[in-house]
Amino acid sequence: MGRNKVRYSEIVPKKRDWPIVQLSKNRKAFIDEVAKEAYNKFLSEKNGTIREEIEMTIHREKLRMKANPWKVDPQDERAYWSGIQSRLLDIDIEDKAEAAEQEKKILMDIMLRYSEEIAGNFRKSYYRFAQKFVTFGFARLLNAARVKGLLALFSKQLDLDDKLHVVGETEHIRKLAKLGTVVMVPTHFSNLDSILIGWAIQHLGLPPFIYGAGLNLFNIKILAYFMNSLGAYKVDRRKKNPIYLETLKSYSNRAIQRGCHSLFFPGGTRSRSGEIETQLKMGLLSTAIEAQREMYQSANGASAKRVFIVPVVINYHFTLEAPALIKEHLKRTGRERYYVEADEFSTSYKISTFMFKFFTKGSDISVSIGRGMDILGNYVDNDGNSFDKNGNTINPRDYFLRGKEITVDKQRENEYVRVLSSRIVEEYHKYNRVFASHLVAFTAFKMLERKHSKLDLYNVLRLPDEDLILDYEEFKEKYKQLRTKLEKLHKKGQVNMAFHMKKKTDQSILHGLKNVGLYHDQRPLVLKGDKIIIKDTNTLYYYHNRMNGYGLEKFI
Repeated sequence: MGRNKVRYSEIVPKKRDWPIVQLSKNRKAFIDEVAKEAYNKFLSEKNGTIREEIEMTIHREKLRMKANPWKVDPQDERAYWSGIQSRLLDIDIEDKAEAAEQEKKILMDIMLRYSEEIAGNFRKSYYRFAQKFVTFGFARLLNAARVKGLLALFSKQLDLDDKLHVVGETEHIRKLAKLGTVVMVPTHFSNLDSILIGWAIQHLGLPPFIYGAGLNLFNIKILAYFMNSLGAYKVDRRKKNPIYLETLKSYSNRAIQRGCHSLFFPGGTRSRSGEIETQLKMGLLSTAIEAQREMYQSANGASAKRVFIVPVVINYHFTLEAPALIKEHLKRTGRERYYVEADEFSTSYKISTFMFKFFTKGSDISVSIGRGMDILGNYVDNDGNSFDKNGNTINPRDYFLRGKEITVDKQRENEYVRVLSSRIVEEYHKYNRVFASHLVAFTAFKMLERKHSKLDLYNVLRLPDEDLILDYEEFKEKYKQLRTKLEKLHKKGQVNMAFHMKKKTDQSILHGLKNVGLYHDQRPLVLKGDKIIIKDTNTLYYYHNRMNGYGLEKFI
């Protein structure tokens, strides 16, 4: 499309100056620091006694080990938790002072173990290798779409950024990363997101970010290697006990205060429905606000480093795991009305094959960088200054003041998290880059729903083949109407659109039909003569959901 290619220089060229390198050099001291902070906060905020909290943690951990064990789990887990239980039972509860001290020691021991488990293993030499390997590997795989056979892997005819488009506020985020600590909050649709974001970060010349990656991904050796190399720390979604959650939050908080640019997926996990996340997890988001407040407190009235929130939207024509994800979503929402078994990618071989097939399809990917915000969701300029909705300059430090002092007010900060969460969701929709594949899926599924308006969703999904046929000319007319509406929203800055959306209507539709569900065994939509045939209602529904939130259903 005639895009000008940009080559970004590194904003911090010396590796020894990267905050994550400084953190990794003092990993043991940092782990101790995290455990100590988690310990102090937990004691100040706990609901029950320390003994009750430890007993509940032991109970939950034993249930987790029995019901949902993973290969990546430590070998000594059962022995460790049995040992903790024995230590707790051996405490003489008659000696209350001594019992309290022993319980605190056990609590600190658990938090140290959790901190060690969560902590990343960043190594700068591995990072450089992973950078080069990912760039080389992605580029060679993408070339395979143009050059058939083994020669494709060694062709230099296609640059990586011909297919992986990093768009949006790219220069803005580079400037903010020089001024303070960037917290990047992307949408989450695929297990490939972490690697793609890692590539985008180094493509923009930014120093490596730390980021929270699901512990389950470390079951897959190839992903575990790259995530360790790229700065990942481990997040175990199975662990819901307050001791673990406090430790995880303290890890994020302390890393941000240490100046480590951070990335986490605020949706918590991949979107099962295919919809842009609207309900975000508050836990890790709150750590950015806590870190900013504590940085102001430490500065003691002097200038403090700023924390900047940067929303990012990842766009694929098709999501690798869509069939399994939408089945899981329908199982959860439909319960007895819809039941299927999950399908996941559990080995290095499967994910490697998966990635190869994905890239060799030659489908575009975009990473849309949003405008930076402060910790209450106000936009910031290139100098890091915050502005309210009326364009007035404001000081984020004032958010935490009571009189002239910065104070801890959990209720107030919880409200700040809700406001920030809402602003991130708004920005997701604004920076979402609509592909033709998204719009053809939305158009087709909405036409199907309107045609069978008396049926609920689950009956629409079960329609027989003879009812899954749409007239192309009618489809084309509806598609044109929706694209016109999107263009109006685009002009208002409420959504983004890919370059190929500007093609003539027939070309745009064909582009969308070619790419939607490209990898799947059963394509959602195919064109046959003057008819569009729906082949898979489930995955069509998944891709249709990407366009929710723009009010387009009113125009079908």
